[in-house]
Amino acid sequence: MDFAFGPQDEDFRREARAWLEEHLTGSPARRAWERELGGAGWIGLGWAEDGYGNRRADLTRQVVWAEEYARSKAPARSGHIGENLLAPTLIAHGSPEQKRRFLPAVARGEELWCQGYSEPGAGSDLAGVRTTAVRDTGAGATGAYRITGQKIWTSLAHEADWCFVLARTEPGSARHRGLSFLLVPMDQPGRIEVRPIRQLTGTSDFNEVFFDGAVASAADVVGGEGDGWRVAMSLLGFERGVSTLAQQIGFAEELGRVLRTAAATGADRDPVVRERLVRLWAELRVMRWNALRTLGGSGGPGGASAPSVAKLLWGGWHRRLGEVAVLVRGASAAVGPADWSAERPYELDPAQHLFLFSRADTIYGGSDEIQRTIIAERALGLPKEPRGRP
Repeated sequence: MDFAFGPQDEDFRREARAWLEEHLTGSPARRAWERELGGAGWIGLGWAEDGYGNRRADLTRQVVWAEEYARSKAPARSGHIGENLLAPTLIAHGSPEQKRRFLPAVARGEELWCQGYSEPGAGSDLAGVRTTAVRDTGAGATGAYRITGQKIWTSLAHEADWCFVLARTEPGSARHRGLSFLLVPMDQPGRIEVRPIRQLTGTSDFNEVFFDGAVASAADVVGGEGDGWRVAMSLLGFERGVSTLAQQIGFAEELGRVLRTAAATGADRDPVVRERLVRLWAELRVMRWNALRTLGGSGGPGGASAPSVAKLLWGGWHRRLGEVAVLVRGASAAVGPADWSAERPYELDPAQHLFLFSRADTIYGGSDEIQRTIIAERALGLPKEPRGRP
């Protein structure tokens, strides 16, 4: 697709809209696609256990699958939170009953999940949890928890069937003590409210989630009451793995479009632009080799901080790519693929969406500042940063 020409061209508009439908959240076809993948056993290739309807594959085959999926430009996934975060956590810490209840539905692509971690006022401080879960022993045979509080920046909450929630179950506790990891059904009218957060791109990929006495079964506490911090930290260790390489295939596709646009507009003849393009290409190669080294188990000292190194590298890189994507377009980068009006929400083409959305890449998933702190403490052995009350 050539984004250098023709914001008024109908082919350009049609392709831009197709890209939006395929890559942004909220497409009804994406849920059907999850079931299609699950029905063929392609969800859960990297799980430490099988028997849930999933195929099993060693690390090499997982990498091949992930990279070829990305190269084929297959639809963006809606079930990655359940597959890559919740499932490995349940396999490591869940009870046999929890595994039997939840893993087959994830493997079939039938139940989607969201992550209830971040809270307003806490920033990237995961231990600053104020959401509470109070035990209600009169609810059912095993009892239940009543959850009250708010989570924010919750990806896919508007589509999810379930949410894993980090909540404070011990009154008066602080920081990482007294937390529990609860599995909460999202279909609770009057008790759970999801409010989409409108972004610069005009879309709403993130949400605020309000819990007002929401119910979670006591049987759906992973790891036991009060063990939430250990479970939550374990989950974060699964957050960046084979998917990093697939992500880089997508990055390479985006960089290729920027390079073709630069050649079409003549921007590649500018020595400053050429230097930026070459640097982006070289940095992407470095990220790939770093990811392969980490997956191969040769990450060297400070291996626990490898996910933070990867996040720090790709977050800044992707934001710089977005800046160059509009730079090489010139003045046409300010013109959208469709006419805008007060009645019709504005639309963006892929380069414009890349520029605006990538502004958040250095913030979500753990800000650059948090990643640098983790690297400093875990890899370099520097003194820990003061964090208030113990």
